[in-house]
Amino acid sequence: MSAVSSTSRTASAAARGLPDPSGPVLGDAVPGSSSRPVVTVVQLDAEVPLDRFAAPLAESVQVRLVRAYAGEDAGAAADLDGLLVLGGRMHAYADAEPGLAATRALLADAVAAGTPTLGICLGAQLLAAATGGRVHVAAPPGREIGVVDVRWRPEATADPLLGALATAAEAAESRSTPMPTMHDDAIVDLPAGAAWLAASRMYPYQAFRVGAAAWGVQFHPEASPATMHAWAADDLPADELAAVDAAVAAADPQVERDGAAVARTFAALVATRAAARA
Repeated sequence: MSAVSSTSRTASAAARGLPDPSGPVLGDAVPGSSSRPVVTVVQLDAEVPLDRFAAPLAESVQVRLVRAYAGEDAGAAADLDGLLVLGGRMHAYADAEPGLAATRALLADAVAAGTPTLGICLGAQLLAAATGGRVHVAAPPGREIGVVDVRWRPEATADPLLGALATAAEAAESRSTPMPTMHDDAIVDLPAGAAWLAASRMYPYQAFRVGAAAWGVQFHPEASPATMHAWAADDLPADELAAVDAAVAAADPQVERDGAAVARTFAALVATRAAARA
């Protein structure tokens, strides 16, 4: 995502109306401790929660929340069934931020280990930086905020995680899927050998895959309108905030459906690999 305001990170997420990330579907699950595989969710910023991904993930996997911003450690990548890294209001090279450098290293190890991995927004930027790509902090095109048309490339239709969305968009002859977005840092070079899956009008690298099982998405398939409003309210004047809210609300029925599909597909990929390792 990138830094929006110096005060926003210190405000209470609960006081700002953001979803509580520690609800009943989250807990102290440990990979290998039960019959259900565990997705380890690394939260880098208290104000950037798992949000609407929590419920569809919990249908088939356990969710273990690691609050990296509070000093919690995810453990070794090779021991994880699946890894999901959320966004944050810092940039991908801000190593003074708690847990950020460790998460970048964790992502590199997860790719090497073949651990099913998904990075969202900052998580995607960290995945790119960890595996040889490059992120431009405060990229010159400026902030991409609101709802973006994610334009799928032809190779995306065969992708194990995002292929269903790309195929549906192709069938609808739109070749794009609306998704919430909010960032002003951007991936400018993909890692060598990465599969480039989607672009937007403003920024080319909206979705990519590194290796067989690690994905980055610049957009926010997990974000509800309430979360998007809370983020945007930090930095936008009232008229611009109203326009963002309206765009997010208009796209939300499809965003909610497609975001849940991504979460369920990722959980299924985690379960498949966990079963193969058993």
